[in-house]
Amino acid sequence: MKKQQIEQSFAIAIERYAEMGVDVQKAINELDKLPISLHCWQTDDVVGFERPDATLTGGIQTTGNYPGKARNITEVMADLDKALSIIPGKHRVNVHAIYGDFSDGFADRNQIEPKHFQVWIDWAKKNGYGLDFNCSCFSHDKSSDGLTLSHPDPEIRNFWIDHVIRSRKISEEMGRQLGSKCMHNIWIPDGSKDVTVNRLQYRQNLKDSLDKIFEYKTNDELMRDCIESKLFGIGAESYTVGSHEFYMGYGVKNNILVTLDAGHFHPTELISDKISSLLLYLPEVMLHVTRGIRWDSDHVVVLNDELLAIAQEIVRANAVDKVHVGLDYFDASINRIGAYVVGVRATQKALIQALLEPLVKLREFEANGQNFERLALLEEAKSMPWNAVYDYYCMTKGVSVGQDYIADIQQYENEVTSKR
Repeated sequence: MKKQQIEQSFAIAIERYAEMGVDVQKAINELDKLPISLHCWQTDDVVGFERPDATLTGGIQTTGNYPGKARNITEVMADLDKALSIIPGKHRVNVHAIYGDFSDGFADRNQIEPKHFQVWIDWAKKNGYGLDFNCSCFSHDKSSDGLTLSHPDPEIRNFWIDHVIRSRKISEEMGRQLGSKCMHNIWIPDGSKDVTVNRLQYRQNLKDSLDKIFEYKTNDELMRDCIESKLFGIGAESYTVGSHEFYMGYGVKNNILVTLDAGHFHPTELISDKISSLLLYLPEVMLHVTRGIRWDSDHVVVLNDELLAIAQEIVRANAVDKVHVGLDYFDASINRIGAYVVGVRATQKALIQALLEPLVKLREFEANGQNFERLALLEEAKSMPWNAVYDYYCMTKGVSVGQDYIADIQQYENEVTSKR
């Protein structure tokens, strides 16, 4: 797309939005301050580099075998660099504990230290990225029966407690060295494939484990803990220990942030409606943006109604600085770098639409009971030229505009990933 066309369309958009009382430049500035955290595990299908023969377990599956997946940390970083070079703005990278640098020798999960992730910190510092972190309570001998922090065996529980505490310390060090608060996310696969009669006991075990984990007090300015629920999953179809109700209660009681994952609820249950409720009781909320189809299948994020509703709720709740947005999907059936770019750009497109809503006028109509006027203005906002604003934002950030990024990714595939 030519620069002149982009500028002309943008000028028209400014005029159109001004008629609605919307400041376009203010919306762009707000979008530019919203980092999105890219999940490192899209590059290699959630295998990691802990062991050369690692296999994926714990109710997590990827489908497809598209050529060119990353085989080591260097290739993961290269792929992330490429994706981030095509996405406007400054963003973050989310690292799982199984992606440490173990070139000097294997370290089990309860032995990992910041030194195993110094390569990530140095890379992030060099490129101006923030880092987030996740403990990895899956794909391990001590999670083979589908239980970790809720396990009836205290020895196994203590192993995972130690792992999570070490992960929190690593997160704290990431935040310290980068000067950017690291979000540490706790998700466990614990549950039962078939009927269980011990629901309360498993949840009591999980509560006790979390209590021990949080005995180690971290600096909230360096990192924040998040606890992530799930409705069900593979191998846990009948019962999931860490349900939304469990984590919401624990988080509110103990001031631990709750992660809302768009794929971890019933297909008709929307996380957009949960954001404002949680913000009444917690200072911040973590979002994992994904696209579940039928259930938690973690498809690449696209600009659909739910994604737009999530973005609108963030803006309408005046929570732009209180909601942390990260991606969480792993599609091995398509170009993995392309999966990143499609997902982040879709999320940004939803956010810019939300930021361009004529909220002042909409709130005025609502306060006055002018429900027809409110509905009519919401409908008109849908067809406003928000895409011209996003194209202009991309151009000013020096990245491909519109579909031009497709050729860029194809070139990278031809020159790099196809040769792996």
